[in-house]
Amino acid sequence: MTYSTNEMMTVAAARRLQNGSVCFVGIGLPSKAANLARLTSSPDVVLIYESGPIGAKPSVLPLSIGDGELAETADTVVPTGEIFRYWLQGGRIDVGFLGAAQVDRFGNINTTVVGDYHRPKVRLPGAGGAPEIAGSAKSVLIILKQSSRSFVDKLDFVTSVGHGEGGDSRKRLGLPGAGPVGIITDLCIMEPEAGTHEFIVTSLHPGVTREQVVAATGWAIRFADQVAETAAPTEVELTALRDLEARTAAAHGQAPGEA
Repeated sequence: MTYSTNEMMTVAAARRLQNGSVCFVGIGLPSKAANLARLTSSPDVVLIYESGPIGAKPSVLPLSIGDGELAETADTVVPTGEIFRYWLQGGRIDVGFLGAAQVDRFGNINTTVVGDYHRPKVRLPGAGGAPEIAGSAKSVLIILKQSSRSFVDKLDFVTSVGHGEGGDSRKRLGLPGAGPVGIITDLCIMEPEAGTHEFIVTSLHPGVTREQVVAATGWAIRFADQVAETAAPTEVELTALRDLEARTAAAHGQAPGEA
């Protein structure tokens, strides 16, 4: 089956979510990838959203954390304060799944503004629960499309800390957990280099060249000594993803692919 680069990105991200793990999910691309994982390789993953649903199993992708689909399909719903204090800060979240508008070489995230904070070119949705998720989850996965505008040498604003300034910066900040362990894009997969915690390319998606990745990165991106090729999406993965998108589009009055 043929597939798009966006489908490759979503499938590759879904595969990173281990079965049985507890995942704190962001809306948008993270939610799509997490729910694809639940429908394919990780049927026993526990999806948590910051509005309070635990064990959400939505049949369509939620428009926001307040979407009733999440509460209606969850095993239980608890107050937002409990989600953050007991589950997240209590060390009970295995994976935080986040998106971003900008990311830097150390996995720090900007979802606040593009440009000067006081006179921004673009004002973004803001922090939400991302700073707490990035700071307290046992590990973090980041998913976003890759371009030199989104993969920047210096963030316009640090909304959520990944590995800080690199090295032992995260440890010195007193943040628990491993921080970001993977950035999944429409071109490749990046992982933090041991010691420096700078993100390097460890896998290229089928048909993608190193030159494409370099051109779409705002810093001097480096590659692992051994760079793998990401396995192409299977028919099962693509069918599950497309069916999820079609159901979502029908439910929300969108054109297919907008979900």
